[in-house]
Amino acid sequence: MAPMLRLYNTLSGAKEAFAPIDPAHVRMYACGPTVYDAAHIGNARPIIVFDLLFRLLRHLYGPAHVTYARNVTDVDDKINARAAERGITIRQLTDGTLAQFHRDIRDLGVLMPEDVNVPGERPRFVEPRATDHIAEMVAMIEALIRSGHAYVAEGHVLFDVPAMPDYGRLSKRPLDEMEAGARVEVAPYKRSPLDFVLWKPSKPGEPSWPSPAGIAAPGRPGWHIECSAMSAKHLGQTFDIHAGGIDLIFPHHENEVAQSRCCFGTPVMANVWLHNGFLQVEGEKMSKSLGNFITIRDVLNDWPGEVVRLTMLKTHYRQPIDWTLQSLQESDRVLNRWYNVVGDHPADGNLPDDFVEALCDDLNTPAAIGELHRLSSSGKLGTFQPGHSRFGQEAQPAALRAGANLLGLLGQTRTERESSQVAASGIDVSAVETLIAERRAARAAKDWTASDRARDALAALGVAVKDNKDGTTTWTVTR
Repeated sequence: MAPMLRLYNTLSGAKEAFAPIDPAHVRMYACGPTVYDAAHIGNARPIIVFDLLFRLLRHLYGPAHVTYARNVTDVDDKINARAAERGITIRQLTDGTLAQFHRDIRDLGVLMPEDVNVPGERPRFVEPRATDHIAEMVAMIEALIRSGHAYVAEGHVLFDVPAMPDYGRLSKRPLDEMEAGARVEVAPYKRSPLDFVLWKPSKPGEPSWPSPAGIAAPGRPGWHIECSAMSAKHLGQTFDIHAGGIDLIFPHHENEVAQSRCCFGTPVMANVWLHNGFLQVEGEKMSKSLGNFITIRDVLNDWPGEVVRLTMLKTHYRQPIDWTLQSLQESDRVLNRWYNVVGDHPADGNLPDDFVEALCDDLNTPAAIGELHRLSSSGKLGTFQPGHSRFGQEAQPAALRAGANLLGLLGQTRTERESSQVAASGIDVSAVETLIAERRAARAAKDWTASDRARDALAALGVAVKDNKDGTTTWTVTR
C-alpha cells in the first residue's frame, strides 16, 4: 500500500493529507520564469523542488494520471524595458532568454515536456506562454466586469478588491489592515488603493492586443491575470496544487485567487498551495546591490548540475537555504561516494519504503537523503527485497540508484560519469596512462622517488590514483 502524501498547505496553514479532486487526473500548476534575463540560482529552487513533486506524484498516481503546467511570462514591463535597452524585438529577447532557461534547467536534471509527453496522447506536461493565451485573459476580464468585480478607468481595467470580502485569506492579511497600510500616493483612477490592474494601455512600441469590451485603446494584460487564465485553460477552474516561491504569496497568488474565484464562482482556485523558502548566498540575501547575484549558468560553469541539484534538495523546501561553497563541495563528495556504491548497477524499479515515506511527509528531502546515505554506507552489496523497509548491513546499489533517480540524481552509470568528467576536464588520457605506467614500474622497482614524481605529475593534471587489492590502478578526475 502506497504511503499517504501529506503537504503543508499555505491556505490552511497546516500539513494535510493530500486528496486529489480526481485520483485519475492529478493537476498541478507552478509559476515559471519571466523571460527578460538569465535566471539566477534562486530561481532554480522552485523549479527543482516542484520538479521533484511532479516526479513523486507520477510515482504515486501513475505517469498517465498527472498533469503539470509551468508557465512562461513573456509579456511584462521588465521585458519591454530590457528589449528596448538591447535594441532587439521583444520576441527576440523572450525566445533567446527562454532557450537559455531551458538549457540551464535541463542541466539541473529538471524534466521537460518532451521527456514525459507521449505523441498522440493528452499532454502531461505543458509550458504555456502568456502571449498564447491573450484571448482567455480577455474573456476572464470581461466576465469580471460583467459580475461587478472589475471596472474600467482611464483605459485600464482594475479588480475591485473590496468587492471580495475574504480577499487576503491566502496571505492571512485582513482587508481593513491592508487598506490602512496601503500607499497614500496611488493612481487617482483607483477606487481603492488595493485595486490591481487586469488590463493596461500599451505605450508606443510595446506589444498590444485588442482590449476587453469597454476599452477603446489596445493594450496588454496585467501579470496576475496571466496565471489565472493559463491554469484555468490547462487544469480547469479548480485544480489540486498551485506552487511557487514564498515571495509570490502576496500579491501575486492572492490576486490570482481573487480573479479566478470571482470569475468562475468557485470557493477555491486550488485546494493546496505550496511555497518554497528563500535562497541566501553565504548568509546574505541574494541581490545585485550586494554583488552576490549568481546566475544558474554561472554556477553550472563551475559545478555539475547534479551537485547543484543535490545542494538544493539537502534543505527542506520550506526552509531558507544558505548557498555556500562548502555545501557544494559536500554535495560533490556525496555524489562521488554514491556513484562508487552503485557502480554500473541499474535501478531495479523498487523504491525503499522509508525513502518514499520521507518524501510523502511534505517532501522531506533531508530525511529521504538520509535514507540514501544509509543505503550507501553499508559494506556488502545485496538485493533489495520489496516490502522491507530496513536492509540490515547490506548496501543496496539498485535501491540507492532507484531512490536517487526519483530525486533526479545518479542519472549516469559510474563509467559514463567518469568518461564525461574526463571529457569535460580536457585531460590527455594517453598522458595519464603513461604516467600511471611509469608509476607502476617505479613501485615495482621500489623507486619511491620516481613513484612520487609520477604521482605529483598526475595530481598536477587533476588526477587522483587508487591502487586496488587486485593489483590494478584506477584514476579519477579531481577538478
